[in-house]
Amino acid sequence: EEVYNDDVLAELGISRDELTEETAVEVGNIFTLGTRFSEPLELTFTDEDGTTKPVIMGSYGIGPSRLMGLIAEHFADDKGLVWPKNVAPFTVYLVRIGNDVTEQADTLYETLTSKGIEVLYDDRDERPGAKFADAELLGIPQRVTISPRSLEQGGYELTDRTTGTTTVLTHDELLGTLGQIEM
Repeated sequence: EEVYNDDVLAELGISRDELTEETAVEVGNIFTLGTRFSEPLELTFTDEDGTTKPVIMGSYGIGPSRLMGLIAEHFADDKGLVWPKNVAPFTVYLVRIGNDVTEQADTLYETLTSKGIEVLYDDRDERPGAKFADAELLGIPQRVTISPRSLEQGGYELTDRTTGTTTVLTHDELLGTLGQIEM
């Protein structure tokens, strides 16, 4: 019998109705061990009537690799993973384009992390297309791009991984927006 914890499903951003036979994955399990281990160890308790009885044991677990499989199966598109915000390993994928914005990107990274926002900082000396492709593949919920072009346009490009929508935000607008996402 499959049992779904509604709180766990809510954390993943899915409802019980979305788990059909085609997408169901066992991510947790419960095993009754009975007295197999308690009897040899003489692990007992005293019942309310004063009788000593062996403890009936159980094993409860969740499989992290199975959970990852569920996320990959349920939250992916043709570009890669699309992490639900509440279980993503990072909130922001920070992309620095060009060496002439290094100081601004480093400062933004420090500011975001000091506010408790989890940031994966892509400061590699790589083409922008490769960085954007990697960002999509990894599926971090928000991509922040800092480049000479974004600074000329007024600040930072914020791209939502789920919708693909990009907006240019000032420093204060970006911090406000990302602060709301973290809540």
